[in-house]
Amino acid sequence: MRTIKTKAAAVTATLAAGAAAAAAGIVAGRLASDAGLKAPPGRPLPGEPRLTVHSTAAGRIALTRDLAALRPGTYGLAGDGTYGLAGDAAHAVVGPVLTGEPHSADTVVRRLERVTHGTLKPGDKVWLTPNAHVGDPTSALGLDHTDVEIPGELGPLPAWFVPGTRNTWVIAVHGLGPTREHALNVMEFLHHHRFPVLAPAYRGDADAPRPPDGLHHFGETEWRDLDAAMRWAVDHGARQLVLHGWSTGATMALRAAARSPLRGRVKGLVLDSPVLSWERTLRALAAARHTPGVLLPLAVRAAQGRTGLPSDHSGLYADRTVPYADHADRTDDMGPDRPPPPTLIFHGPDDTIAPWDLSRRLAATHSDRITLHTVDQAPHAAMWNADPSAYEEALRRFLTPLM
Repeated sequence: MRTIKTKAAAVTATLAAGAAAAAAGIVAGRLASDAGLKAPPGRPLPGEPRLTVHSTAAGRIALTRDLAALRPGTYGLAGDGTYGLAGDAAHAVVGPVLTGEPHSADTVVRRLERVTHGTLKPGDKVWLTPNAHVGDPTSALGLDHTDVEIPGELGPLPAWFVPGTRNTWVIAVHGLGPTREHALNVMEFLHHHRFPVLAPAYRGDADAPRPPDGLHHFGETEWRDLDAAMRWAVDHGARQLVLHGWSTGATMALRAAARSPLRGRVKGLVLDSPVLSWERTLRALAAARHTPGVLLPLAVRAAQGRTGLPSDHSGLYADRTVPYADHADRTDDMGPDRPPPPTLIFHGPDDTIAPWDLSRRLAATHSDRITLHTVDQAPHAAMWNADPSAYEEALRRFLTPLM
């Protein structure tokens, strides 16, 4: 009898330990999933290193030597805090690395283009951001604009409208990490070419309604706010639309081009660093937070349980809800008489958040409709920053036939 009781106790203890381990795994998976589901606007994405300001001089700034500090191009430099619309952290703009400037072995000297907000001093912790501007189109770029409110599914959505003379409007939508100030990077270019530009906030932004569950859905629900912006644009004179999205904003553009009742008005898509697999992006964000590899599948399952997101292990390009999927068999206004819109993708192999191979495969599968502009040495959603001139020239060539 004593042997039976001993074995029973051992089994009970084993089961209890297993249940505790499973519960701990669930909690760990949930916390790991926060890396993508709760990424706050105006804060660095996981994996973006903090750099120390070592010194500043006229037109010069010395930063901690790091691969990030050596990136080519033009970047915002944000103080360690929340920058942008709702923040008070310092913000500056840095240009290329100045290889001829004297520096210590552990520093990099870059051109300091301007300090746009606050001050920078030695010892400050900063990080590179794609947002090269803070403020609104008027304060940042000197462009006349109107602050508007778009009636959204969850409430009013603030947006900037910069008028232009064309009847094709560009709707610019930011993604993970940056705020809608990200659209300011290309707004001056678009205004020069006389496009009206609408830059909306959407659910989860600091100045927009909170999602019911408080979580990001990688564009799966957020696209409905883009749809609301499309309706507002058409109601206010837009005859045709170009959707320009970064990161999950690009995912929203793909969803809207496939699902929106106004998809027939979409004349073109510009996708910068598109998130074509939320699972792979979530894994990347969680891994950048130093989540052990064994917990990454738990993070994906936790995200699915919390949001209801469908599995997309094969990537969005294989999903029938993108505008390129089996369009010849469709009977709606995206059918054989109206093929999917021409699309320009900006993406590159150094994006560790949204895999470049999916963009490359999507472009190869639909080479008649999609152009891939490959950008090297650029992190996620920073394809413009790596080479603004080349980016804008590719954008000009793409938009010219759509004007």
